[in-house]
Amino acid sequence: MGIQDVSRTENAAQIRRFTRHIMQDMRALEYMLENDMFETDIQRIGAEQELFLVDRNAQPAPLAEEVLALAEDPRVVNELTRFNLEINLDPLHFTGTCFSAMEAELNRLIEEVRVLCGKVDTELVLTGILPTIHAWDLRLDNMAPKQRYFTLNDTIMSLKGGLAQYHIRGVDELFFQHDNIMVEGCNTSFQVHLQVTPDRFAHFYNVAQLVSAPVLAAAANSPILFGKRLWRETRIALFQQAVDTRASNLYLRDMSPRVHFGTEWVNDSVLEIFQEDIARFRVIMTSEYADPFEALRKGDVPKLKALQLHNGTVYRWNRACYGISGDKPHLRIENRLLPSGPTVIDEVANAAFWTGLVYGLADELDDVRDRLTFDDAKSNFIGAARRGLASEVDWIDDRRYSAAELIRGQLLDTARKGLQMRGVSDPDIQRYLSVIDDRVASKRTGAQWQLHSLASMKKEGSSTRAERLDTLVTGMIRRQKEGQPGHTWEPAALEKRALNTIHGTRVEHFMTTDLFTVREDELVEFVAVLMGWRHIRHVLVEDEDHRLVGLVTHRSILRFLTDQQDGEKNKDQPVSAIMVRNPVSVSPETATVDAVRVMREKNIGALPVVLGRQLVGIVTETDFNLLAARLFEEGTPDTPSDSDSRP
Repeated sequence: MGIQDVSRTENAAQIRRFTRHIMQDMRALEYMLENDMFETDIQRIGAEQELFLVDRNAQPAPLAEEVLALAEDPRVVNELTRFNLEINLDPLHFTGTCFSAMEAELNRLIEEVRVLCGKVDTELVLTGILPTIHAWDLRLDNMAPKQRYFTLNDTIMSLKGGLAQYHIRGVDELFFQHDNIMVEGCNTSFQVHLQVTPDRFAHFYNVAQLVSAPVLAAAANSPILFGKRLWRETRIALFQQAVDTRASNLYLRDMSPRVHFGTEWVNDSVLEIFQEDIARFRVIMTSEYADPFEALRKGDVPKLKALQLHNGTVYRWNRACYGISGDKPHLRIENRLLPSGPTVIDEVANAAFWTGLVYGLADELDDVRDRLTFDDAKSNFIGAARRGLASEVDWIDDRRYSAAELIRGQLLDTARKGLQMRGVSDPDIQRYLSVIDDRVASKRTGAQWQLHSLASMKKEGSSTRAERLDTLVTGMIRRQKEGQPGHTWEPAALEKRALNTIHGTRVEHFMTTDLFTVREDELVEFVAVLMGWRHIRHVLVEDEDHRLVGLVTHRSILRFLTDQQDGEKNKDQPVSAIMVRNPVSVSPETATVDAVRVMREKNIGALPVVLGRQLVGIVTETDFNLLAARLFEEGTPDTPSDSDSRP
């Protein structure tokens, strides 16, 4: 959504007035379609590259404004957060060496941004979700200073009527709440645009929907969020929940989220897509308006600003877009489902595969609607997001394939034919489709590389989750600079965190979140057994609302057991009789060096971690007391406390 001058809609009359503007834009669009005013003699492709900025600790670096202040190319712009940037590529004619030209231009622009990042002591990373991102990074202080983002946040959160709820289940399970839409900033994508003619738009759009599943399966690169191993393309679930405004108690109604795949095949025209989204989703923002028919009377092309603003607040994975090329309007399909990374050549290969496949299948098939139900296409898409190349796909020949089998057995040939139809050069076709073929044959998507790397590092020996995630990101950065396709990468090898990089990290980078807790009315002897079973020296005590109420130490258990042997105490003592009440605790965003200092000053071996009033983790001497000893033995530099020491 590139329109800047937007405002939140609260006044009913204002909503009605802007709705009328949208309807007028729709009438103008229909008029232009009926009178063949759209560009049809040229087909173009384009792309938008989203990326993350990270600091020297591989943590999100909210320095986008500083980088933009140094940038001279207007194609480098803001994204939602201060640790994201976007690069908009110029459109290219869909023919000849368009993909190698796209790769060269993207590499050049990324290198320019990388140089600018170096001037503010930061790095850029291409990945669907940054593995080292934390909930603390997703605060409004880190929102890009653009009014449209704050307006969108206020409106979406108002419609939600409370905290946003997130629940994603993969190998691990993630369940959390958040008070703004910044979670959307966890996602970055490589968005590809394909221009099509109005008369063929419905057919091409349906084909784009059909192939979304296998294309996504081959491109997956977003398996980790907050250290949890979730979907191969967690972006799909996360983005939907980030801007979902539906009421959870309306389970009997069929309601679509603002981020969605669609509800049915398109029958005749692009108008159907806009009509459905206008009908389903209320106006949430307004802007200045210009009468499209006044522009037409003057011989100008109307911008359809009201329609475009509303379209920008509905997030289809394949979005219908209206645009202007020179003195003519055009239509295009915006593919929003492809993740950023692992490297530029991977992204361009994904673009070539998708565009070639759309053109190839559009030529082979007369009508997608007769060959597969829409529900099957949607189910394929969700399955691909969950399992990547391990997913299964119901296909148009009434057969069911593994995604990998379908891609290598049929779809690469179809994509090759589609690219040949567009006159794409043979070297380009070979270069980019071979990347897809080799990636799928080896089953080494970016998602699989991340998961395999983490598993390998965990086997190497003692390491914290934070160290493994940091190493994963630094490994990405190094390999992306080398530029080889992701399927050729060796797994990331564990790199012990350098002593001087501890400064700037937070407790949430080190805390244990898989907790074994008890209630204060439970049996003390059970705590003793629990410590033995789980090989732990501290057990946290919480209430039914998961609020911290106490702490039981190994020492207090030994004292209790000694008293029991002397026959001085009742055997059925509750935990409340021996626990430390109101133990010293810290928040997840507490600087690591400050937490170490607290543990030393208070002479304690564990720090519960509390968010708000709820227990979320614990850090102990097992996590970083050895580190603390090294820090203080070697001399801790003067480090500001709290927010001054955060990245």
